[in-house]
Order: sequence, then C-alpha cells, then structure tokens
Amino acid sequence: MTRNVFYEEEGDFKVGAILADNETSLQVEAPHGKRSKVKAGNVLFRFEDARLAEFMAGAQKLADGLDVDFLWQCCGETEFSYGTLAQEYFGRAPEPVESAALLLKLHGAPMYFYKKGRGRYKAAPPDALKAALASVERKRREAEQKAQYVAQLAQHKLPAEFAPRLAGLLYRPEKASIEWKALEEACTTLKLTPARLIERCGALPSTHDYQLNRFLFEHFPRGTGFPAVEPPAVPADLPRAEVEAFSIDDVTTTEIDDAFSVTNLPDGNLSIGIHIAAPALGIAPRSPIDAIARERLSTVYFPGSKITMLPEAAIERFTLAQDGSRPALSLYLEITPDCTIVSTATRVEAVPVAANLRHYELEEVLNEQTLAAARVEHRYGGRLTALWRLATALEAARRKDEALIEPRPEYSFYVENDRVRIVRRRRGTPVDRIVSELMVHVNRTWGAQLAQHAAAAIYRVQDGGKVRMSTVPAVHEGLGVESYAWASSPLRRYVDLVNQRQLIALARGEAPPYRANDETLLAAMRDFEAAHEAYGEFQRGMERYWCLRWLVQENVGTVAAIVIRESLARFDELPLVARVPSLPALDPGTRVELGVSGIDLLDLTLRCEYRRQLGPDAVAAGGAG
Repeated sequence: MTRNVFYEEEGDFKVGAILADNETSLQVEAPHGKRSKVKAGNVLFRFEDARLAEFMAGAQKLADGLDVDFLWQCCGETEFSYGTLAQEYFGRAPEPVESAALLLKLHGAPMYFYKKGRGRYKAAPPDALKAALASVERKRREAEQKAQYVAQLAQHKLPAEFAPRLAGLLYRPEKASIEWKALEEACTTLKLTPARLIERCGALPSTHDYQLNRFLFEHFPRGTGFPAVEPPAVPADLPRAEVEAFSIDDVTTTEIDDAFSVTNLPDGNLSIGIHIAAPALGIAPRSPIDAIARERLSTVYFPGSKITMLPEAAIERFTLAQDGSRPALSLYLEITPDCTIVSTATRVEAVPVAANLRHYELEEVLNEQTLAAARVEHRYGGRLTALWRLATALEAARRKDEALIEPRPEYSFYVENDRVRIVRRRRGTPVDRIVSELMVHVNRTWGAQLAQHAAAAIYRVQDGGKVRMSTVPAVHEGLGVESYAWASSPLRRYVDLVNQRQLIALARGEAPPYRANDETLLAAMRDFEAAHEAYGEFQRGMERYWCLRWLVQENVGTVAAIVIRESLARFDELPLVARVPSLPALDPGTRVELGVSGIDLLDLTLRCEYRRQLGPDAVAAGGAG
C-alpha cells in the first residue's frame, strides 16, 4: 500500500503520495501527477489508501452530509483539535476519509469555527455566530433585491425604491448602496450612463432640470429659498444728495447696484457722481442677513433665472430703483471740459434716482453714429454724452499707448415659455463703455483709498496672466491699474459688501470693522473665490445648454464658425465653441461652414462636420445668423 498525506497548502487541503520523506519536508505526488515539496509542519495526517484519486471527492461528499449546527453544538466553548471532535462525533477512531471530511467542514464554516492553528479550532461565541448568520442572510436578500432592480432597469423601468434616492444616484451616489450597485451593473450591461438610463426609465423628463438640479444638489442642498429674517433697516438720517441720478442696466436687472449723475458747476466744470447702492448701511456683520449673504457669497446667474445673494426684501430696501431716494456710497469726480479730473470725494448719502434706463433703449439713441453727429436725442442726452467723453478719456489714460482691442461679442439669453432668444450684445459700445469704465474707475479709486489708509480690504489682482483675490493691493495687468478692489456690486457680491463696510467707515472717520489679517476677512475671501469659480462654471454650462437648445428649437443644421486653433471652432452667432474632428489645417480666424447634428442635452455635446471654407462676409446655408 502506498503511504499518503493529507496536508494544508495556502489555505486549501490537498492529498498526495509520499515519494520521499526528509523529516522536515516531503516530496509528494498529487493524484494528477504533479510533484511538489511539502513542509512536514503542514501535514495533518498520514494514511494508507490505494484509491488516492477518489479520496478528496469522497471526503467532500461526506463533508456535505455533516450538520454544521450540530458540530458547533458538540464542540463546546474551548479550543479543540479536529481529531478529538472526530472521535466524539463518529464514536470511534475515524477513518482517514472521515477525518478529511470533518476538516473540510470545519475549514469551510469560518462563521461557526475560528481557526487557531494547524488542525485546531474554536467554536464562535453564540452572539458572534448570530450576527454573522444575520449578515449572510442580509447579503442574500440584498443580492436578490439587486437582481430584481437590475432586471427592472434592463426593461427601462425605474424601481419604486429609487424615486426618493434619485438626486443622490444622479449627482452624488452612495457607492455602497444596493440601488447604486444595481444601477451601475445595469449601466454596464446596457452600455449607458446612469443619467441616460434613468432618462430612458422616464424618471428624467427635463434635461434642463437635470443640469440645474446637479448644481443645486451640490451648492444649495437646503434649497434656494431664504429663512424668515427681519428686513434690514434703512438709515433715516442720511444727507440728501442734490443730484438727479439714473442707472443703466439690462431689462432683467433687479439688483441695481450703480447709478450716475452729472451736475453743472458754476465754473464750467462738471460734477460726475458714481453712486453705488449701500446695503452695508443696514446689514451689520454677523447679523442674520449677513449670515445668509456670507453663505451664498454671490448672486448666481444663468439663462432664464438667477439665485440672489440677498433676500428680496433686503434688495428692495437698497436697490437703486427709480422714483425714490436710496442709500448710496457715492464717488464724485470734478472734471474740466477736457475731462481732466481735478478732485474726488466719497460721501455716504441718500441719492434721488430719477430713472432706470435700459440698454436696449439707450443703444438706439447713444451709439457711434449719434455721438459723431452730436445728436443724442434723449432726455439725458447731454449727460450721457458727458459720461461717454469721460469714459473715453479714462480708458485712454488707463490703456495709455496700448491699441484698443475690439472686445469679443457677448450675448444675452432670454428664456420664456421654454423657448430661448439669444441676442448678441457687442462689447465696447458707447453704453457699455460708460458703465464698464466708470465701474473700473470707482473700484480703482476706492481700492487706492483703502490701500492709502492701510485699511483691510479684498483686492482683485492679475499678474502673469493669472487672476486671483488678495488682501494685499497689487497691479491688475488686464485692466492696467495699480490696484483694484471690488466694491461696485454689494447687492450681488459678498466681497463688495465687505469692502463697502470698510469704505463707509473711512468716509465717516470711524474705525473699519475689519482689521489687517482678520480671519473673518481671509475666510470670506477664500470662500468667495471658490464660489465665484463654481458659479461661473455653472453659468457657462447653462449657457451652453441653451445654445444647444436653440439649435434644436430653430432646427439649425448648418452654421458659420471661426477657426480658433487646430480642431476648435467658435460659432459666429452663438457663444458656443465646438470640436470639429474633420476640420482641415486652417489658419486661426478662418471662417468655415459646419454641419451640426447629434445634439445631446444631457452630456451637452454635439457633432460638427466641416463642410467648406467661407469668405469674410459669407453666410452658411441654413445657418444660425
């Protein structure tokens, strides 16, 4: 008879015929003929059996018939050897195949028996066994539930249990949840993204809401509504400015931050007033409304709507709406007829606002042609012309010898009844330059004042092409100014509100509320910068969405575009940049005609195909123009 061994190797039990016994190790041959070296310490028992090839199959069959619960009840609480338990279980010295079967059973039930050494085990405590069995049962039920979910999703049916978890599954899934595992498996099988599969299940009826809710889920998890807070009080003792102010904004603007006034002085000079809404006069640091503004940090803009930084009641108290006197922080410039600034003054006051003028109406009467002909036919025509001359002089001084670059076109989006109008608004028009240059000047001037008085403030800095926020005044290369502090939009940006508090204190000769290296100021700056980037990215994404919606809405199949570089092109009449794989090697600035198809409003993608090169004035057939 051949001598054999039953041994353990890498967590498995094996048998083999002994070829050589070297005391500390053995040379064995497996039933299938493979030879190997086995450490003597790994051998559990030796036996004589001519039918070695059938031994493991017989042991496994016998093990399958053993009752693991009965074995667990028999072994007691102390550590035991397999041989002792086999003797008690079988009531006699066990046969080799019976010993192997018992070992296989003990080893294959780790919840019931803890391994303590070679051939030695200990029964699991009752509580631990109960918990382990419950876990196994739970996993079994979860596996069945997951399989049911996957089957439903494969048929494009959304399981009822998914409905309350839908936002999380779409935007921030809990990877350990059974719902996500089922969705992920179904997506892999169907080769679809989660959003696409949920859409096909009929649970994503609006692509617009999908894009919007993804942003809200991350940045406004408690919703966009405001808690009930007392509206800020408007100071009643402000001196009244002897001016007639007017604002210039888009028709959709409700947070009117700035207005202007032009007053003739006895000596022939003009007093130009730049009036900024002053919510800092009513919103104290760490007040309930300040806490709201501090959390939101900025108004969020996107086509068709916006999420304001301040509650409506607070905006109504301080917006520079017409037909009333409004709290304002004003910068007055005394200028000569040739637009030389001879003096400046900052005042805290109540400013009478006579009119809220709108871009669309002003650009009809105030443009390059009417200015050249000196015929600005408007009730504020003379004052608007004076503002235009000042803006032109300020820009020339700021840019110095730089050539004025034609700004890239900008677009306004108007969404009504789920349809969109996209209107091109060229930057650099007289109306646009009046507002932009006077805002640059007020932020530049007040930034210099804050720096001169060593008052803590938050500055907008650009050096080496990189724009960032800083508490240290420094050059803004893009604007060509030595320092630039955002202070002109305190109804819409928290940084401006903070800076306005400092400026009001300086104007009144009071101690500024924020000190240098104030952690409150530093934290607000860091958080604002992150929010500003996130909100801007969201706005760009929603503008892209509505550009694609416009292409679908107008059934546009061909557009004119301008080559940016390599395979990138910018559409002529939309703020949309697309990759065009078929674009030939053309110089940047070359106008081309592109075919448009495959618009995906979930992924915000489209397919563009090069058709032909266009001349400077050519229009694409069926294009967006």
